Amino acid sequence: MSRDQTPPPDAPDASPLDAAVMAARWIRSAAVDEGRGRHWLANPDPDGRPAMSHEPASLYAGAAGIVLFFLELAATTGREEYLRDARAGARYLAATWRDQADLSLYHGLTGTVFALAEAGWATGDEEFTEQARAAADRVAESARPMEEGLGWSRDPAQRGDGGVALGLLYAAGILGVPAYTEVAAEAGRRIARMVVPGHLFGDCEDLPVDAVTPGFLSGTAGTAFLLARLYGMTGEDGFLEAARRGADFVRTVSVVAGRCAAVPHHLPQGRDLHYLGFCSGSAGVARMFYELHRVTGDPGDLDWTERLAHGVLNSGVPGRRTAGYWNTACQCCGAAGLVELFVGLWAATGREPYIEFARTLAGDLIAHATAHDGRGYRWYQAYRRLRPAEVTADTGYMIGAAGIGTALLHLHTAGLADRAHRVILLPDNPFPAIPVPAATLRP
Repeated sequence: MSRDQTPPPDAPDASPLDAAVMAARWIRSAAVDEGRGRHWLANPDPDGRPAMSHEPASLYAGAAGIVLFFLELAATTGREEYLRDARAGARYLAATWRDQADLSLYHGLTGTVFALAEAGWATGDEEFTEQARAAADRVAESARPMEEGLGWSRDPAQRGDGGVALGLLYAAGILGVPAYTEVAAEAGRRIARMVVPGHLFGDCEDLPVDAVTPGFLSGTAGTAFLLARLYGMTGEDGFLEAARRGADFVRTVSVVAGRCAAVPHHLPQGRDLHYLGFCSGSAGVARMFYELHRVTGDPGDLDWTERLAHGVLNSGVPGRRTAGYWNTACQCCGAAGLVELFVGLWAATGREPYIEFARTLAGDLIAHATAHDGRGYRWYQAYRRLRPAEVTADTGYMIGAAGIGTALLHLHTAGLADRAHRVILLPDNPFPAIPVPAATLRP
């Protein structure tokens, strides 16, 4: 009997690994097999509506992210059936990537490159690697001359050119194509010429037209992360100077109280709204400061990483719901993204309060799982803060059960000490890929 055929444990008592296995059971119920491979419904509930327009191949909400989850579950459990799930999804991506018009990391082709490359690495299937390289070629070749440089769009943030460039940097290494690095660097040089990189006005849903977003996916912090990464890879001072300009802006607008810091969701109207999650809050912005610390060794950047973490620790979550930590469980804006932050910080620093808090967050996540029909765990949430009545459960990585299960797997791996293995971290995650402190590792 395979592991995910066992009776579902009561959610409050499930371990992180058991909860991830039960999430896989529910995701499997959403599988759609066709001649080109397998993708998954965004929401398999009867008459279920997904939280956003379905993207069957995307990293954010579709097959690319779910492939990553099954690759991780196979590596953690050693169960061949999960590797078969990942292969089926990768076959779909390999057969359909040419249909994708969006080039971005989270919603488009660059995310497919990442998933196919990881699938090729894990399975040894050269077809996945070859298709990843062909798709990455298309991304690189799609860069076009723009004012003051090269790019794909006018959006320098992670949701736009920043994410594409990060994906190409990753692809250059795992696929062995150094030319991708130069394309990413040239795009980065254009972004670095901005006075405040990533400083955009009013280009986000539900925001005023004059709002500025300092956060990660759609704002300054994510763009500064890219520039710090490029500095680490090229040694060009211009990248570091631009990353510092972005980081200085984020520090300037943040609220600081003692050892705690929080970042406004948008300015000037949302100065008192502080998201805690990845997309626009502390969990994402902390990645930018840690990347700066990683490439420069500056203790001030680590200090700011930890100030943001302490702000979360002292916020009262998960027991207390705040305006920036509402009824949401996912990687993008909810509890799973915070689990990733605190597992990563523990791996980077070895400080026990971080892993203890990750366990607290995970326990609360598991307690809120739903398994009423025996089909596995899912998480019902109000994905959009401004629409609290829209409660859905989704299968995808950044938006639903695949990403929540992945965060729980990373926490489980962090508990394996000298038996820990490499986990799959997205290109914008700067923390150790073996999620344990270096002092814990053994030869």
